[in-house]
Order: sequence, then structure tokens, then C-alpha cells
Amino acid sequence: MFEAALTTFASVGILGAVGYGYTVYYKRMVLKKIEHAFEPGDPVLDLAAVAKQSSPSGGEELVDDDGLRQHWVLREEQATIDAIVSGKLKGQYYLLVGEKGTGKSSMLIDAMAKIDGEGCSMLEAHANPEIFRIRLGKALDFEFHEDNIGSLFSIRGPRDASALLDVERAFNKLEKVALKRRNEIGRPLILIINSTHLLRDDEPGRDLLELLQQRAEAWAAGNLMTVIFNSDDYWVYERLKQYATRMHILPILDLSKPRAIEALRKYRSTYKREVPGPDSALLEQVYDMVGGRLSFLARVAKSPDMLKTSHDICRMEKTWFLNKCWILGSEMDDDVMDQQKYAAAAMVLAKALVEREKAMASVYDPVQGHILPQMSLHEARQVMTRADFIQDYDAINVFTIDSSAMVRADSVPMMRAFREICAEPGFGEFLEATLTRISDIESLGRTRELTIKDLWKGGQYRVQMADAKGVAGGSLVLEVVPEEGEEEQHGG
Repeated sequence: MFEAALTTFASVGILGAVGYGYTVYYKRMVLKKIEHAFEPGDPVLDLAAVAKQSSPSGGEELVDDDGLRQHWVLREEQATIDAIVSGKLKGQYYLLVGEKGTGKSSMLIDAMAKIDGEGCSMLEAHANPEIFRIRLGKALDFEFHEDNIGSLFSIRGPRDASALLDVERAFNKLEKVALKRRNEIGRPLILIINSTHLLRDDEPGRDLLELLQQRAEAWAAGNLMTVIFNSDDYWVYERLKQYATRMHILPILDLSKPRAIEALRKYRSTYKREVPGPDSALLEQVYDMVGGRLSFLARVAKSPDMLKTSHDICRMEKTWFLNKCWILGSEMDDDVMDQQKYAAAAMVLAKALVEREKAMASVYDPVQGHILPQMSLHEARQVMTRADFIQDYDAINVFTIDSSAMVRADSVPMMRAFREICAEPGFGEFLEATLTRISDIESLGRTRELTIKDLWKGGQYRVQMADAKGVAGGSLVLEVVPEEGEEEQHGG
């Protein structure tokens, strides 16, 4: 009995010791892997095909797959973003807000490349919390204990839970790594969450965004980590602003006219070998059509025919707007009324912006460039008589809302589309006919038919009307008139 007990005790002791040792080893390996995720080099830089080569001046510049310099436009905000990503600015977290194609992600990747991704990690947000969880695990090199084999030693691992709880567990581990780094190096870690607007504006999406903001606030207060949110849409700012105390907004706008023209001239002279360079009148004509949107300028600069590409961009923006928001007039079927409410509200807002532009003293500045008409968010909702559509318009890049809650056309080509559509003959009457048809369908839906049966011939009846609270309103007197045949019969 003593030998059997000793053998059992030894087996249990060895099993417990090995299990405990594995648990300690596994926890250290988890932290070590997260530390490795913030070492120099980052998968985002590899996917973006960013490399280094010596420049003629002896420094380094970023090149793309074609050997051309990728960031041929140096924005004013680049110095601030470089300071944030390098850890020189700390104690806050940041929200980059701007329209699609203004160069927000490019500036972040450029700043990461300058420090070779040391102390930085970047991930793309997603509408599905499960996919967001996987992408966060990839960015932090965290497996969410899915590789844990503690069950072999009868040690129960973390229970299965939702994606939100897994994100919280990952941040708990990340916080330990950030504490160690702050004590050893003195600089915070950098976590960049790109495309934050892709999170859904529903309960799970808002819960996830709230969790991210809570961690960002706590880490900024302790100088542990700087979180950078990158968003194209206004609703993210509107959501974060409710609980923000350490958030700093970085609006990223279109390039001004001088910088846009200089960027086009520099690109064409350097990479298209146009000597002495494109004509200034041609460049101004291109800017008049596409404005200072960086994505448009890049397409135009690489095109052999800049004017044709500019016209194509304007046509594509107009087609996009018409495909999403065109109205059907007075002949529309009542089945499409909900979609036509959405489209008609967009047309009403576009028409209001065009009319406001006509009343402006100046729509073009020789230095600043285009001055697009704009109105406050509450005024735009009042013009549309709807408060819920404007967020969808911002999501589909028809209208945009900046960080000051001002609504305007998403881009210069989109504003040109508004002008062309509103200038078409009969557009005002067609829009009014659509609104009248929508009103008629809604009125028909609110109309109720009252049928009264088996009434006495020749009698009078009083119908008393009341509201939902039982308060009496007006009254209606109904008189039943006998038919002619019945009158003759009674007379005989």
C-alpha cells in the first residue's frame, strides 16, 4: 500500500510539476512573441512593397515595384505623423479623418518605413469582429491560446468566448509588454488601426470601438502605447468624441492648388522625362477638373493623356452618383418608395449645395484653389428632412462630413457632377414630381377606408371622432337617403 501510494504521489507530483513548468514557459513565450511583433520589420511594409535604396543625396528613399519613388508628394502633415509613429509625441491617441484617397494610409506606412517598423504594428479593421480578432492576433503575433497544449496535463485552458473577450485578453498581454518597454526604453509602442470606418455602426461594432477607445485612453494616460485610428467616415469621430479626453484629431484634406500643380509637374518631369515639363495652363486645367485629391492626381500623373484621364474621372464620379441616387419621377412604382426617399434626399441636398455655390462671393482662390460650398450637419439634415441618410452618403463617398461637422461634396469631380445634373433642362420639375409622388404614396398609405353597413333608410347618424387619448375632436353627420324606387313605393 505504501509503494502504491508513493508511486501515485510521484506520478501526480511529476505531472503537476511538468504542467506548471509548461504553463510558465507558455506565458513567457506569449510575451516574447508579442515583443517580437514590435521588433524592426513589419508584414505591412512587406505587403506594401516598400524597400530601401540609396538616394543620390546619400540618404534613403522609398521605392515601389517599378523602381519609382512611391511618395512623390510630401504633405505638411507628414512631419507630425513621423513624430507620432517614432514615439516622440506621446500622452495622446490620434484619429486621422479624411476622404478616401487623401493619402492617410500612405503617410502612416511612410512613417513606419522610416523607423523600419520598430515599436509599431498595424492592422486593417473589418466589419466582422471575428475577422478583426484574427487580424489583431496576426499583428501582435498572439494565438489566443489556440496553440496551448495544457490539456495534456489536465490544465484547463481559457474557455471559449466571444471575439470581444479575446480582444480584451490580447490587450492584457500587450499591456505587459508595453510596461516592460516603457521601463527599459522610455518610448511607447504604436498600434495603428487602419480603415476603422469599416466597423459596423451596430451594437457589436460600437462595443468593439468602445473597448478600443478605453484601452487607448488608459495607455495614453500612462505613456504605454499610442493608438492611431484611421477613418474615412465621420461617424467614427462622432462615436469617439463622446468619451474622448486624450484624443487628438488630425484632419487630412486635399492638396492646395500650388502643391497639387507642383506635384504633377515634378512627377511628369522626373518619371515621364518631359523636358522642360508640362505646360502650366495644362496643369491648371487638370487641377480645375480633379482638384487636389491625391488618388486622382496619381492616376492623372501616370497617364499618357492627362486631360482624357481627368475627363474619365469626372465621368466616373457622375456615373457613381447617378447609379446610387438617381430619381424615377412621377411614374415610379410604390415598391421602390424607400429607395427613392434615399435618392431624392441626396438630390435635394446636391441641389441645395449648387444653389449655395451660386450665392457665394468666391468659389475659387488663386492660392487655395477650389472652395467647395458647404453647410453644417444639422442644416443638411434639415434640408433633406431626414437625419439618418447622411451617414450612408458619407460611406458611399457622395457627400463628406469633416471633423467640424460640415457637409460638402466628397470631391471636386463630384461637385462638378452636381452642377451638371442640376443644370439639365427640367431637372427641378422632375425632382419636384418625384417628391410629389413620394408624398402621394405616403398619403395613400396613411389613408383608411371606413365602411358602414346595414343602416336604416332615411335615418341620420352622427360619427364622433377622437384622438388616441380619447379626447373628442370633430363630428360627422351621415344621412342615409332612400333610393328612388323605394321612395315611390313608400309614396304609393
